[in-house]
Amino acid sequence: MSGFMFATGIENSVPTINGGKIRVDELEKCGFYKHWKTDFQLVQDLGLQFLRYGPPIHRTFTGAQKYDWGFSDETLADLKRRDIVPIVDLCHFGVPDFVGDFQNPDFPKLFKDYASAFAQRYSWVQLYTPVNEMYVCATFSARYGWWNEQLASDRGFVTALKHLVKANVLAMQAILEVRPDAIFVQSESSEYFHAERPIAIAPAEIMNSERFLSLDLNYGHRVNSQMYEYLLDNGMTSDEYHFFLGNQLKQHCIMGNDYYVTNEHLVEADGSTSASGEIFGYNEITRQYYNRYRLPVMHTETNYAQGPHGDEAVKWLKKEWANVLRVRNDGIPILGFTWYSLTDQVDWDTALRENNGTVNPLGLYDLDRNLRPVGKAYRDLIADWRDVLPTQSVCLTAPIVMPSEHGGSERAAKEDQARAFNARGASASNHPQSEG
Repeated sequence: MSGFMFATGIENSVPTINGGKIRVDELEKCGFYKHWKTDFQLVQDLGLQFLRYGPPIHRTFTGAQKYDWGFSDETLADLKRRDIVPIVDLCHFGVPDFVGDFQNPDFPKLFKDYASAFAQRYSWVQLYTPVNEMYVCATFSARYGWWNEQLASDRGFVTALKHLVKANVLAMQAILEVRPDAIFVQSESSEYFHAERPIAIAPAEIMNSERFLSLDLNYGHRVNSQMYEYLLDNGMTSDEYHFFLGNQLKQHCIMGNDYYVTNEHLVEADGSTSASGEIFGYNEITRQYYNRYRLPVMHTETNYAQGPHGDEAVKWLKKEWANVLRVRNDGIPILGFTWYSLTDQVDWDTALRENNGTVNPLGLYDLDRNLRPVGKAYRDLIADWRDVLPTQSVCLTAPIVMPSEHGGSERAAKEDQARAFNARGASASNHPQSEG
């Protein structure tokens, strides 16, 4: 199966708040534990073959090299039966209680073992997002003081970031040992910081360098001299930095760019920020990320609330899709698009900082599993465009092995295609890099 990867996702954020006393489990809040079979059917009803989904890490990863696969076995077997391709999300904003938080230096190795065990148990799974939105997770957990360790310092941020990215790199290595044709869809927030006035240009430039740090480290891209000093001044060692330079796996990766209306910011002279709303948009910001890393792209998250008129989310979908087509027509290889998530979410209006039970109407379906207008619009969009995009020369296709093909005669051929795909990525990754 080859083609443009239309997708949705199951929201599985699990950070802790209130000093680690409260676990915010979006799978529970959104009713997935009760309705997962229905939810997978809804995915099929939309005409989708790709689903961002991962098991709840805090329930599955119960101790060092100790795992409870019960729920994963049920859900993943059902996805395989339906021939839906999961993009498996192993760590989404939280860690198990025994790990503590992202300041724990043992986390990368523990997570590598978890990823290895998962890949061995579910060898038919090919697509992964080992650690979701590393930049956002480090920022919210250790710079803003909202989640998990609830720190608000540069040292806390750098420590969380280096542990998150190292965990991601080690997990990729472990999965590739089991599944050499694995493809990693790095879902990362695509950001931009606009200077409010001339005196704010300097802090905005710093923030526009920091936004790349997670992917720079993940892809082994040299940071500029100012960022290098920042990392070393806040606890990263030279050896740790060179670990990332020496473990480039970008040839196995699709760069996932997440974009919401909240991803662009206004910067004041003192470094404080506020929401700017959409100024550049997905097309321009994705071009900036693509020019830096030269990787195939997937739009891995977006949504918008259905407001009082009922068509606000539909209008946003049309705008984002127009941006995807603009990216594609500009010659950037874009492989997929995702409305995130399948159902409404809960308490994201406070960025999960408060446990209020407030339903956010962001899904393709509401929490009663009724189709929202944006769900109908997305279903129609998929039907209209599914067979059109793969025929266009600038729309690359990834060599995906469908679950139904695993273990069959077609897999060897698909694995050869995947290795060729990865080799093309390796060639692209060897472009000269400079500081800046």
